[in-house]
Amino acid sequence: MFSRFGAFLRSSIGKKSLMAVTGLLLILFLIAHVVGNLTLYADSDGAKFNAYAAQLEALGPVKLLAELGLVLLFGVHIALGMRAILENREARPSRYKDLAPKGNRTFASMTMSITGLVVLVFLVIHIIDFRMADFSEQGLAALVVERLSSPVGGAIYFVSMAFLGVHLWHAFQSAIQTLGFRHPSYAPAILVIGRVLAVAIAVLFASFPVLLLATGGQWPWN
Repeated sequence: MFSRFGAFLRSSIGKKSLMAVTGLLLILFLIAHVVGNLTLYADSDGAKFNAYAAQLEALGPVKLLAELGLVLLFGVHIALGMRAILENREARPSRYKDLAPKGNRTFASMTMSITGLVVLVFLVIHIIDFRMADFSEQGLAALVVERLSSPVGGAIYFVSMAFLGVHLWHAFQSAIQTLGFRHPSYAPAILVIGRVLAVAIAVLFASFPVLLLATGGQWPWN
């Protein structure tokens, strides 16, 4: 059984299916992450956001395992995505530019590799920044406000979320279709759900630097 499963994962369909599953799991993580971040809007001093962060830290080994799982998900998803791009280019090198504008291809679908790499770079910077910072005295909420109210930090965050939105615009429907849900009767609903998710996630994340930059680093929800 394991040999068959391994053979399936090595096949083109298997790799695409695994990329779709990891992509959907990452979307679930993004939803949970932005919901947690919205606690920044719950009060005027970030107390509830700090409490939320403290609850995560209190998980200890469970939190570490979850973080390692996320790293694995990102790694597998990115590796499979890059491999798919290389295989597609090798399969049709001379016709790639001619075929790109045709069919159902969109700007989002044609730039998946670019937007994915930008999000990856941002993720690495984001993790290093918050992992290296000492927020034991001021609290995580104050650190977030400090980082995102900076013109450079806020701009990087905002632009990265725009790239994330473009990536998700195509990612959800592509993952669902890869897993076999292609029936014409519910394809439009999948398309709408994917685009609503893309816009909602990107806008909610981007709202933090926009409000903080607009108010000069003050709590705009005070």
